[in-house]
Amino acid sequence: MTQVLRTILISLIGFGMISPGAYSQEIASFEISVPEGHSAFPVGLDLDEITHLADTLLDLVEVVNGQHHPVNHQIEKEGVRRLVWMLQPGVAKRTFTLRQKASTPQQLTITVAKEDGGIIIGNNTRPLLRYNFATMFPPEGVNEVFKRSGFIHPFWSPSGKVLTRVQPPDHYHHYGLWNPWTQVEFKGKRVDFWNLGEKQGTVRFANFISTESGPVFGALKVLHEHVVFNGDEEEVALNEVQGVKIYQAENQQDAYFMDISIQLNCATDSPVILKEYRYGGLGWRATELWDRDNSEVLTSDGNNRATSDGSLARWCIVQVELDDGFAAVVMMSFPTNYNHPEPLRIWPEDIYDRGDMFANFSPTKDKDWPLEPGKVYQLNYRFYVSDKKISAEEAERLWQQYANPPAINVKLISQK
Repeated sequence: MTQVLRTILISLIGFGMISPGAYSQEIASFEISVPEGHSAFPVGLDLDEITHLADTLLDLVEVVNGQHHPVNHQIEKEGVRRLVWMLQPGVAKRTFTLRQKASTPQQLTITVAKEDGGIIIGNNTRPLLRYNFATMFPPEGVNEVFKRSGFIHPFWSPSGKVLTRVQPPDHYHHYGLWNPWTQVEFKGKRVDFWNLGEKQGTVRFANFISTESGPVFGALKVLHEHVVFNGDEEEVALNEVQGVKIYQAENQQDAYFMDISIQLNCATDSPVILKEYRYGGLGWRATELWDRDNSEVLTSDGNNRATSDGSLARWCIVQVELDDGFAAVVMMSFPTNYNHPEPLRIWPEDIYDRGDMFANFSPTKDKDWPLEPGKVYQLNYRFYVSDKKISAEEAERLWQQYANPPAINVKLISQK
């Protein structure tokens, strides 16, 4: 047996820690130090840097006081293989071992299932998110131009509270959690994909790319088309690949993570310019139960509901205390996003009668975003959804774990 000792420092969305190999089947050890007091969060590293063994021959354990404890893990296969697991709360210094072994079948913790025109992602107890691929039509008597597909509604709190709203009478074009652009220049014309009542364009579901259930996360990836209306004809100006991924630790039922990735590319040889406008991009219309009297906003720069609109933010908390409990969401922007830290569109407290809640990371709020043919543009967001009130300190820690994950110290133990 040849001893190969190599250390690789990897700074990814994940981390892991491992101890020296005591068994011949051990492949690598992962070591990491994290701040004490953290809650469970997803971590991972590139497998192809370590081994090319088949996924079914890999097993992950945490080493604690010489004892090996199995760890639920999952392998992503998007471009590079990534080993992903949830880091549970515990001591600041952790050790994990990757072993060559036919791993014991793991229970599906997060499931993805098709249901009546939608995809439900949930745990073994309740649904957490519904993605709607079928077209939803507006209420009877409302112009059919307000129909839409390719949006998230509802997403629920961990305890089952609905957190989104669709087709409210004040904005029939609002669809839960959705991603259109408001002022777009395409072939010398201005197109509005957001305000469907303008009859200039829409965004629609085009096809599935993948779905996956697993012991660590459930995921879907879909293709959306941003369609321009030219009289009776249509033309796709922009393609969008949207990925949605839900993580939840098996022993933490009061919180979960929702990651949303958005890839944009021009659908023709003509460029697309996402023009400066006060809102556009990933928007969230909150449930009608949230208003100025019971909801709270706090941003990474200390702004509240009254001062957050137009401010720049790494993260934004939107949370509410209701009679039967609490619901809180932290919206997080990844540092590589265009115009990060991103401008916010937060509806002011005096909007409409009740001060309804609308929250939007709007990267084009204060500048244009030119998209060139032949290039791919990426946006990444993480939502942390909790049944408990979230402090500014906790939101900052969550964002740091997302944006600046700890380095993974990897030692290859042996290779034959």
